[in-house]
Amino acid sequence: MSTDSKPELEIDLEKLSVGTELPQRQHSATNVSLFMYNAAVWNAHRIHYDETYTTAVEGHPAIVIDGPLQGDWLSQVALNWAGAQGSVVSFGYSNRKASYLGEVLTSGGVISAIDLENRRVELTLFIKNEAAEVVTPGTATVSFGEN
Repeated sequence: MSTDSKPELEIDLEKLSVGTELPQRQHSATNVSLFMYNAAVWNAHRIHYDETYTTAVEGHPAIVIDGPLQGDWLSQVALNWAGAQGSVVSFGYSNRKASYLGEVLTSGGVISAIDLENRRVELTLFIKNEAAEVVTPGTATVSFGEN
């Protein structure tokens, strides 16, 4: 039996506060992780794996980190925070600025609204680059079921 896993924290809706930050996580994509991700989602756009093409033909400074991959990272913020107690019932994001291989990106979020009657929490999510610019904003609604 492994003792390495952390026990899941119980979320008490009554104790939540608007403005509370969600745990953050850093992401460092690699050539291999981008290749594997794009293969898995059948994305053959060369800007995600061919540096010569990306810089010479499309004019980017480096290989581009996928927008959908960043969306996956954002969804993980909400899912990990909600744990087994909650369900993500709505989710959306928008890529606003390109991110490039070699950048360390940070995902996170904040509680933006709490609806105790319906047991729902609204989250404002983000991916930030190393300059702390939000490159991919998002939102999620988490439902914690019935009373």
